[in-house]
Amino acid sequence: MSEVASADEGTGPAKADASPATVRPVPSRSVSLARGLSTKLLLLTIVFVLLAEVLIFLPWIASYRLAWLKERLSTAAAVSIVLVQGEPNSLSRAAQNDVLMAIGAKAIAVRDGGVSRLLVVAEMPPQVDEHIDIANVGMIKGMTGALDTLFFGGKRMLRVFGPVGDSDKEFELIMPDYSLRNAMLRYSRNVAFVSLLISLFTAMLVYAAIDLIMIGPIRTMTRSMLSFSEAPDDPSRIIHPAARADEIGVAERELSQMQERLQKMLAEQKHLADLGLAVSKINHDMRNILASAQLMSDRLRLVKDPTVQAFAPKLLRALDRAVSYSEGVLAYGRTQEPAPSRRRLRLRQLVDDVHGLLDIEDGIEFVNAVELAFEVDADSDQLFRVLTNLCRNAVQAMAADSESALVRRLAVSAERIGSVSRIIVTDSGPGLPPKARENLFAAFRGSARSGGTGLGLAIAHELIRAHGGTVELVESIGGRTTFAVTIPDQPVRLDQARTGLRRPA
Repeated sequence: MSEVASADEGTGPAKADASPATVRPVPSRSVSLARGLSTKLLLLTIVFVLLAEVLIFLPWIASYRLAWLKERLSTAAAVSIVLVQGEPNSLSRAAQNDVLMAIGAKAIAVRDGGVSRLLVVAEMPPQVDEHIDIANVGMIKGMTGALDTLFFGGKRMLRVFGPVGDSDKEFELIMPDYSLRNAMLRYSRNVAFVSLLISLFTAMLVYAAIDLIMIGPIRTMTRSMLSFSEAPDDPSRIIHPAARADEIGVAERELSQMQERLQKMLAEQKHLADLGLAVSKINHDMRNILASAQLMSDRLRLVKDPTVQAFAPKLLRALDRAVSYSEGVLAYGRTQEPAPSRRRLRLRQLVDDVHGLLDIEDGIEFVNAVELAFEVDADSDQLFRVLTNLCRNAVQAMAADSESALVRRLAVSAERIGSVSRIIVTDSGPGLPPKARENLFAAFRGSARSGGTGLGLAIAHELIRAHGGTVELVESIGGRTTFAVTIPDQPVRLDQARTGLRRPA
């Protein structure tokens, strides 16, 4: 936020107009431990292991519940066999109560040959809430019953029955479920404690392994990128990739190569910027010198010497080309063109102004085919520069043809397609060479003639792109070259349209 504040203080009066919504928080260049990948990985590992333990816990608790009930039923079966083989009244009431208390039951019965016999009973409950057949408890039924007992049990009466061992008898046990629920709660607590220990231990192992294999190298790459961004021209800030064959190794090598390429590119661009500044200064002074020479050379036309009259036009054209070259380099050397100030323009008048500025030789015909009422939404100065560059290139291309029988014509026309204006510049020159077409809008590489700079098309492309339009080569063959400049109208903002509708006539 200190950087934002200092930037605002430098703007002077504009600071009062800035709304709080335009001030965006500066993203941090460092990551705290609580928000780092290592902490997130550790927490996710613990959560996932605990989730797996929960899924495993369901069959465990169901199995524990069934084993607990089988154990009680087996104890009751052993007591029942002793009672069946002994005298009916061999156990006193006190002994029966002791047996039932040891098992935690209210009554014990045995079914043999379809006949049920109540062997020991302390207090017969008025009703039984749940009947559990030990031999027919499935996995789903066992898990749902275990959860039901664990969360809602403690005050229910159970009837547990089924065969025990290889005996052909079926034993029954009437008992409350509070002892079962208490045992299940203790078991669950122990399982939860062990699961938490397993989760922590597993998370630490996974964290250590992944931190060594992935997080550590990623942290190294992050630090390298931050360090490189602070001083891209420092070779020591380039990351040294490890000799790994996996994805991390590939990423480190690619990052190292990218930083090297970026460093070379920045160095080249710095050299080019310094060279461009020097060239701009030289061209600025050269333009002034050439302008003075151009003024003095105009007086040569007044000299009656035939030799001077023969060489004067050539000298003037050479000076004109030199001045144009200097102005083009200076225009392209600007850091940024101003944003277009768009208005509705009468294109035919603008084309006439371009025609008046061009130094067209005799034998070159200029045709302004734009309709008188045609309008275009553009910046007049910038569109004038675009059309001047295109037309001057066409005139220079046709001026190179010395044969008098050739048709040398430059025509400018326009058409509208919906809200898009399309300006067409056509000449009957020799056409563009292949090299110029490959580097059409590249400065210093897209020139169609020897000694040219290619700045005209580069500047035209930049200016029209600022309008949201395009400059394209439609056709270039011997005897016909056509450029099309496409400029869309400005979109109308909804709030401005509403304001215009509300304004009284």
